[in-house]
Amino acid sequence: MQQVAIITGASRGIGAAIARRLARGGYAVVINYAGNAAEAQAVADAIAADGGHALPVQADVADAAAVERMFATAIEHFGRIDVLVNNAGIMPPALPLLAETGDATFDRLFAVNVKGTFNTLRAAATRLAHGGRIVNFSSSVIGLGLPGYAVYSATKAAVETMTHIFAKELRGKAITVNAVAPGPTATELFLNGKSPEAVERLANLAPLGRLGTPEDIAAAVAFLAGEGGGWVNGQVLRANGGMV
Repeated sequence: MQQVAIITGASRGIGAAIARRLARGGYAVVINYAGNAAEAQAVADAIAADGGHALPVQADVADAAAVERMFATAIEHFGRIDVLVNNAGIMPPALPLLAETGDATFDRLFAVNVKGTFNTLRAAATRLAHGGRIVNFSSSVIGLGLPGYAVYSATKAAVETMTHIFAKELRGKAITVNAVAPGPTATELFLNGKSPEAVERLANLAPLGRLGTPEDIAAAVAFLAGEGGGWVNGQVLRANGGMV
């Protein structure tokens, strides 16, 4: 039976690359998106053109009821769910210092990055097939400690904590729970609001001397989601070119 993966925030960037990578690996994929239906449909069409199966499903992961509907739609359409990839996340383009971060920015960051992950994990606990895989998304900025990333990093630290504990709470279901922590990656989310000089400076933090690509991160997710990652559980994989 074909395995099924839900990828949140999959209409573009890293999420879209993950959807394409898993589809090439034989998974049917649910392409979750918050608002851009056209981009999500384009990803699904590209997967279908390559012979794969993909279903765009709208849901704001910060909305628990929307997440429940997304899981129900996936099961109704494909009959099962084997993999959950919690890629959806936001980052403030201005990267304000902690003391300059407004309430609305703080609340939205925690709503999407933390509550959104919580919502999907809670749903997955009773809906993932035995032997399934969960891959959350953290960030390597936790290790860098750069000014401007205090609140964003705090959300990702919360995701790492949930990852470690949830892996233990799912004992008996043979479901692994891990996280990928990308470094600077050439996506619209990362590049938004940064000067060319800032981008170059961040790229040079890695000994490999470049930004990551969405395909680099998709490869790490594919490993954790696949058969080869079956003995990795409760871990955070830093995919950052050696920067930290």
